[in-house]
Amino acid sequence: MVPAMAGTTAKLVLPDGKETQLPVIVGSEDEHAVDITKLRADTGYITLDSGFMNTGSTTSAITYLDGEQGILRYRGYPIEELAEHSDFVEVSYLLINGKLPTKEERQKFSTDLTRHSLIHEDMHNFFTGFPPTSHPMAVLSAMVTSLSAYYPDSLDRNSPADLHITRILSKVRTIAAFSYKKSIGQPLMYPKNSLRYCANFLHMMFAVPSEDYEVSPIIEKALNQLLILHADHEQNCSTSTVRMVGSSGANLYASIAAGILALWGPLHGGANQAVIEMLEDVQREGGDGKKFINDVKNKKDNKRLMGFGHRVYKNFDPRAKILKNMCDEVLQHLGINDPLLDIAKAMEEIALKDDYFISKKLYPNVDFYSGIIYRALGIPTNMFTVMFALGRLPGWIAHWKEMDEDPGAKIGRPRQIYTGEQLRKYVPIDQRTK
Repeated sequence: MVPAMAGTTAKLVLPDGKETQLPVIVGSEDEHAVDITKLRADTGYITLDSGFMNTGSTTSAITYLDGEQGILRYRGYPIEELAEHSDFVEVSYLLINGKLPTKEERQKFSTDLTRHSLIHEDMHNFFTGFPPTSHPMAVLSAMVTSLSAYYPDSLDRNSPADLHITRILSKVRTIAAFSYKKSIGQPLMYPKNSLRYCANFLHMMFAVPSEDYEVSPIIEKALNQLLILHADHEQNCSTSTVRMVGSSGANLYASIAAGILALWGPLHGGANQAVIEMLEDVQREGGDGKKFINDVKNKKDNKRLMGFGHRVYKNFDPRAKILKNMCDEVLQHLGINDPLLDIAKAMEEIALKDDYFISKKLYPNVDFYSGIIYRALGIPTNMFTVMFALGRLPGWIAHWKEMDEDPGAKIGRPRQIYTGEQLRKYVPIDQRTK
């Protein structure tokens, strides 16, 4: 817990005239909060904040986000520098352990991830039990939960967590790739210890036993950047879910599975898929992005401009700028002339100059280009959210670990304001009327 400013409080005056003093908490980046921990005990009142838009559920040292200025930092490092100079394994280490690894620490962490990439052979039976039409997120969440059955020591809260962290961070990519192979009827491709983290995932996704598969360095770099940009985003829906479930003492695998399920919701992890579907709709209607944007402004047929605007960013999403450049590089390297990208760029240019969108602070977000890149890499639309989960995994782990190691952590238990019926007497069934 960040200490309160010495002697600084906020005064709350209630309708009955009663006053109470609430400590003011200040974060390391000068964010201010009013601490209401003792509000109900002192006054009988609670606060009401639907969607938690003004409520801080915890203090955290993992990610700093300033939506007004378009700033995103992991453990103090700007996202732009990490995306340019680091890779996903190093960023995962940073988020989970709070510092960039030394050369020796980096090598050990990478080696451990390589050695734990295999899943138990018995788990292969689970894949054959799912229908071919199963959504990959259903398979992923079920398989992650089942890992706790193979590692029962994870149920002991006093057992070391480091090994389980390594296991889940390594095995989730294997599970994700296997679920894809199962859905298209291809044989499962085992991980190769000679490949790095992202290259290994691409191998398991796209290699087949009948021919060699070479991982392009540019594609490997693109996947690293995509995963880095999704690695954490402070207290979002899925991360808050991981913390909430973990606060009950649930093991790491169960907590992460809960985060996966929260991410599955279309308002959270499905946004980049919605962008692709919107661009495809525009293409089917003749490719006139300007007409579509006018329809959005006029609220025609409830059309929405997907991939623009963000709950937190009110200026620009710093991740979107990185993805825009990456998108050009990947498509050029692959020799792909994607008409959806042309439509996306045209719509972006129109929207950025339109007073309607400027006044509402609707700027491109990370989802606007990520779907196009995944599509270019050959990843099907129903796997987009799985890719989001793979990227967000180290952030979930870091938050679970931070909460688990906090001696002052409490089980999550929000309150409510009841708006139902007041006390009523039970009515026997033969005396009830409609």
